Amino acid sequence: METTATVARHDRADASVGRAVLRGAGAVLLLGLLVLALAVAVVPRLLGGAALTVLSGSMEPTYSPGDVVVAVPQDSYDVGDVVTFQPVSGDPSLVTHRVVGVRLGSETRYVTRGDANGADDAPIVADQVMGRVVYHVPYLGHLATAVGPYRGLIVTGTGCLLIGYGAYRALSAPPVDRRRGTTPTTKEEP
Repeated sequence: METTATVARHDRADASVGRAVLRGAGAVLLLGLLVLALAVAVVPRLLGGAALTVLSGSMEPTYSPGDVVVAVPQDSYDVGDVVTFQPVSGDPSLVTHRVVGVRLGSETRYVTRGDANGADDAPIVADQVMGRVVYHVPYLGHLATAVGPYRGLIVTGTGCLLIGYGAYRALSAPPVDRRRGTTPTTKEEP
């Protein structure tokens, strides 16, 4: 026969496991958000590049519309590299296609083509190339497009929430007895 104290201990243990699972899931979610924020906001800036959303299917199956690609400037580009470039010099429009040929001469020219396209693009000069794609994050561009002009506010808010959550966890953690490596416990009444 279980006593009231035994039932209470089981209820506390169940609640403790539930809280631990929620904390773990929350930590994994926050860590995932942090990794995404680093991958599309911090790392591209540190590398001198940019994170860009793929808008068309010209690079399928390599990159699909809604993927985010990170393009970083290089000294030169080789056949097989996927590059982001201005199809018309000085025009802010950008295209991301694969280099399929390099023409050397007085001025190096790159011939590009989308993986899903049947024809080459007009040759471009090195000054039109913004960078080589070094990695991509699938589907993230759909979210970036949905939040539109509020993207900066959301990234800043998420960063503040992460810092606040970390501070809360650090300040609310029970003190640790450094000599024993344990936290103080209270004695339960039978």
